Amino acid sequence: MEGDDTPDLVAGLQLDRTSPVPLYRQVARYLEQGIASGRLPPGTRLDNEVALADSLGLSRPTLRQAMRYLVEKGLIVRRRGAGTRVGQPLVLPAPEPTSSFDELRRADQDPVTRVLSLDVGPVDPEISRALAIPEGIDAVTVVRLRSAGGRPIARLTNWLRVGLLELGIDELQRTGLYAHIRSSGIVLHSAKQVIGARTATAPEADLLDEEVGGVLLTMERTSYDRHGTPVEFGRHVYVAGRYSFEMSLLTP
Repeated sequence: MEGDDTPDLVAGLQLDRTSPVPLYRQVARYLEQGIASGRLPPGTRLDNEVALADSLGLSRPTLRQAMRYLVEKGLIVRRRGAGTRVGQPLVLPAPEPTSSFDELRRADQDPVTRVLSLDVGPVDPEISRALAIPEGIDAVTVVRLRSAGGRPIARLTNWLRVGLLELGIDELQRTGLYAHIRSSGIVLHSAKQVIGARTATAPEADLLDEEVGGVLLTMERTSYDRHGTPVEFGRHVYVAGRYSFEMSLLTP
């Protein structure tokens, strides 16, 4: 989108000048949602700041602040001679049950994991059903924060059967959960997953260095062994502008 099409980038944006949310943040959030939804695909040009500012009735410094915010989040890039464009998100293949730790390494990223909690205790009935264990039986719950490139990418929450394998904080911070599962001799044969999207809550925004109301990708996944027995159940949230899923599908 170039030239006279530039104002179309913010078509439909209604700024709330009475809101405590700064105007530049409102603009940045709208553009971020457009990037996450695909309305503003990678390569979309955002060069004409004058036209954008004029179409919104904003000053150029305010518009520049919104752009700088998106640059700092890695959503848009500025290159001499190429202008300002929507950047390429991190696309990771997920054709088989793998952990994001392994996927980030394959993508030449430097994943860092921080274990937020590792507990054994009662779980909700929904978790019991996912793990195919009787209600009231304890399960292992592990919550981790995954980062890459110095920025948080995801909060990962997984539940496993007690006694399935030994889990320690040091090991979980050195490598991915699925590597531990496989090293214990368990073969991950299949997985069922549901991918969605929602907005970030205040605690999630604080943990993920995101804005409250920012777009998060969600994934629920149950992994099974070769006998069809559930091995683990996970609920993960990813910052939409820093992570995306790519899947290979076979026609029936």
